[in-house]
Amino acid sequence: MEAVVARENMLLALERVESNKGAAGVDGMPVEALREYLRVHWPRIKEALLAGDYRPSPVRRVEIPKPGGGVRQLGIPTVLDRLIQQALHQVLQPIFEAQFSEHSFGFRPGRSALQAVTQAQSYVAAGGRWVVDIDLEQFFDRVNHDMLMARVARRVADKRVLKLVRRYLQAGVLAEGLVSARTEGTPQGGPLSPLLSNILLDDLDKELERRGHHFCRYADDCNIYVQTQRSGERVLASVTRFLEERLKLRVNPKKSAVGRPWQRKFLGYSMTHHKVPQLKVAPESVERLKDKVKEKLRRGRGQSLSKVVAELSPLLRGWGNYFRLARVQSTLEALDQWLRRRLRCLLWRQWKRSYTRAKNLMRRGIDRQRAWVSATNGHGPWWNAGASHMNQAYPKRFFDSIGLVSLLDQLRTLQLAA
Repeated sequence: MEAVVARENMLLALERVESNKGAAGVDGMPVEALREYLRVHWPRIKEALLAGDYRPSPVRRVEIPKPGGGVRQLGIPTVLDRLIQQALHQVLQPIFEAQFSEHSFGFRPGRSALQAVTQAQSYVAAGGRWVVDIDLEQFFDRVNHDMLMARVARRVADKRVLKLVRRYLQAGVLAEGLVSARTEGTPQGGPLSPLLSNILLDDLDKELERRGHHFCRYADDCNIYVQTQRSGERVLASVTRFLEERLKLRVNPKKSAVGRPWQRKFLGYSMTHHKVPQLKVAPESVERLKDKVKEKLRRGRGQSLSKVVAELSPLLRGWGNYFRLARVQSTLEALDQWLRRRLRCLLWRQWKRSYTRAKNLMRRGIDRQRAWVSATNGHGPWWNAGASHMNQAYPKRFFDSIGLVSLLDQLRTLQLAA
């Protein structure tokens, strides 16, 4: 605990919390007010931490939609508790990092989802043509506190730290004005939660290593690569027993399966069926991007096209950067065409009247007769957005000129740079 509250550690934690920003907790204090609050109250808080008397505030429940449907429940701690959790994380992470598996990639320094995807690709190329895809049902909501604390106590002797970690696990949840106690789970939203999940699931990693399996785990997403369907079925059954009996976790039977890697997805990617598989964007990832773009376009119907493009750019750049390992480029080419058609559709809707449509088509080089025929053709916005007159008036080079990110062009640039 002395290392947790040390000045250098706390200053580093404060900088991290301030840079991450984030929403206020149950007390309503914004991140911007934290530093001034600490100038007055830090001596008392530090004394309580060293004495083992500090009690965290409840977390504020926030629900966000899951990509595959349903909602994910987040627990937003107060900014003070985020600071203390971050300080704890900075001291505990190096202690546990040394023991973690080489097959674990989530929430670890110097490791990433793309490394996990590359490792999975190598297992398939080496002959692991069947994948055991394990989905843990509501993992962060079902973590057994006693199981988790026993594993933390293996390497941490300071009872003040153990008591504080347990108090964070048991901190109540504020929803609709009522605070409810929590007896299981480690709520997503705090800096400590990812580390705690890795500590618990490290037992799974060690068991899979002991059995000699080829696997990749990113947080609660675990794929095991085997050579036959029959061995995959055996592995799924035995690993399910291990998780449910030894770690008190529940495997989702509807989402867990044994299948071909090119028929499943892992961290947003899928693969081709070739002997040396190529990575590609999973269809579900494409649909999620389309849904996000549609939502932004719905909000941007009254805005200028350049403003809409500016708002889309961070989303498209981030998405394209994540999928830079994809070698099947036809998906990105089709997405680029779909994006441009969506933006042409937005323009057609904004023009509304036939006169305005004809006038704007003529401004973009369409001859008068064709412009008027096109403007009065009676078809809807989506049809016109894909028609030759709008494609000629607003070609790819026009969208390039106003800064629309081309996913295909960005991928080629990133691959050349690599």
